[in-house]
Amino acid sequence: MAGFGDISGYNRPYGLDPNRETNDLYDSRYQQIYGYHTPVTEEYQGPPLVMDDLVEDDNSAYVTTAISVASLITENLLSHPFIVLRRQCQVHNGLKNYHIVPYTLLPVVARLHRRQDLTTLWKGIGSTCIVKGLNLAVEDAVSKGTGWPKEIGKCESVLQFFQHISLKCISVALITPFYSASLVETVQSDIASDKPALFDVFRDGMVRLLEWGKPSRGRMLPIWAIVMPTVALSISKYILHITLRCITVKCLRFKQRHRHELSDPYLHYPKQANPLLEDIQLKANIFAFVAMEVMFYPVETIIHRLHIQGTRTIIDNLDTGASVIPILSGYEGFVDCYTTIVAKEGTAGLYKGFGALVLQLAAHIAIIKLTTWVVCEVSNLLKPAKSPTGSDDSGQLQQKYLFN
Repeated sequence: MAGFGDISGYNRPYGLDPNRETNDLYDSRYQQIYGYHTPVTEEYQGPPLVMDDLVEDDNSAYVTTAISVASLITENLLSHPFIVLRRQCQVHNGLKNYHIVPYTLLPVVARLHRRQDLTTLWKGIGSTCIVKGLNLAVEDAVSKGTGWPKEIGKCESVLQFFQHISLKCISVALITPFYSASLVETVQSDIASDKPALFDVFRDGMVRLLEWGKPSRGRMLPIWAIVMPTVALSISKYILHITLRCITVKCLRFKQRHRHELSDPYLHYPKQANPLLEDIQLKANIFAFVAMEVMFYPVETIIHRLHIQGTRTIIDNLDTGASVIPILSGYEGFVDCYTTIVAKEGTAGLYKGFGALVLQLAAHIAIIKLTTWVVCEVSNLLKPAKSPTGSDDSGQLQQKYLFN
């Protein structure tokens, strides 16, 4: 039993190996439960874990892995229709129905599907995936060129943390022109413009990048005026995400430790193979993602309007779902955009399309719940039947296993 330490002394009916050296430290909880002391050695760091618990923990590991995959797919693919809806609401400065609650969007989506095809809410998904891949490629290239850590987990000092944040800032700044091009493809109406080719995002992004100064098209803002607020939004969301995740992990681990202290036996896992810790990390990621999206929604509305200004984009009119409307605005920058929205549309104007975000988060959580239920049911079907164990009178006790 590699990885479990020497368990030969614990296979006996009453557990102790007479040849095993004892220690002055004993586990009082184990004595209360089983009626005898267990020596604490370098190989023993907690009360025993029965084999049934090991099987259940394997199932828990499968569930956690399946949920992680489902969450990744949902976040990057299945959430795209809701992202299209909320972005179209955010950039529409003349939208009368703000769609802050989800149910107002349902009849509009039904009319959109009747008037257009089923792919109307999947527009721009190719360019969105390309921009995400480009972001990862730029981060990798900058990390290899500078030696700065690409992952937050590899930061071992304050200096490395700031290097990691600087890497994120450079990456976001470099892909901002391509993000603008992808945003246009996401919100523009299919019936009022030609469908873009898959790699048009590179062409349009390079055009925005070359027009670093004053662009040639009308009221379009220069890309340097958009880079700073875009980087600030991205980095703020990232820092808030990792902060909330760390706080949530600490709270959940404290709650788990307190719950296990009241139950028998209390399980100790090695840090490198702890399914309970993986489950906590997953829950913390989901909570941090939801909180981050909700808190920065108004700022995202402002940033998207700055990106779309002057691009001559025509979007679906989400007041009716049966017409199209051009986007006309004349913001001078981030502060002017904020004050104009509050003055003309009210504070609620910053939350246009919030109902689409609610639907997105609800669908995300529902898919995770469904994945958990399916994997648990399959695991229960494939789980071998428990073998009967003898009574304590006959001296037959269930075998105990110890983690390092």
